[in-house]
Amino acid sequence: MMHRRLLTALAAAAAFAPAVAMAHPGMPGHTHGFTDGFAHPFGGLDHLAAMTAVGLWAGQQAKGGHGSRAVWLGPLAFLALLVAGAIAGANGLALPGVEWGIVLSVAALGWLTAFGARLPLAAGVALIGAFALCHGAAHGVEMPADADGLAYGLGFVTASAVLHLTGVALSRLAERAGLQLVPRLAGLGLAAMAPLLLAV
Repeated sequence: MMHRRLLTALAAAAAFAPAVAMAHPGMPGHTHGFTDGFAHPFGGLDHLAAMTAVGLWAGQQAKGGHGSRAVWLGPLAFLALLVAGAIAGANGLALPGVEWGIVLSVAALGWLTAFGARLPLAAGVALIGAFALCHGAAHGVEMPADADGLAYGLGFVTASAVLHLTGVALSRLAERAGLQLVPRLAGLGLAAMAPLLLAV
């Protein structure tokens, strides 16, 4: 099963990332590694909301005719484009409208979840990927100058995956318990929160 392979990969990344962080003898005294990167998405309401919303919405897609593939392709696309955006941001490539893209991601994913919307698979994946580029670029720009890029990056990618998995799990559990309204209300709350992020 795809989700079992994803969980195995994440567990392996979490297990080996601290060792990777220690394997850079040319960077004495650096203070920002895997743990700091892992904490980063939890420290910003915008990242926390959007990444959880990706999982909530993805969890609703199992009934859309694409089965489990639809559930996991969105989060996987987010993680892949998150990395691409982070590399761009860390190397000084400025993407236009990143902050607006982040706020839009929370609003759009919130509304999609609130309505239980089911887009064509390719369109949904493309939309999530575009939002992920914005979040990744912000991560890259915000990366501390003394960070070990690989370890820090593994940290925030792993945290992002945890948030996706949490959203998927909540959505699927609500579905099985006949509480489909719960993720929809969560999505509505996220959409309502989006304008507040402009003031943060």
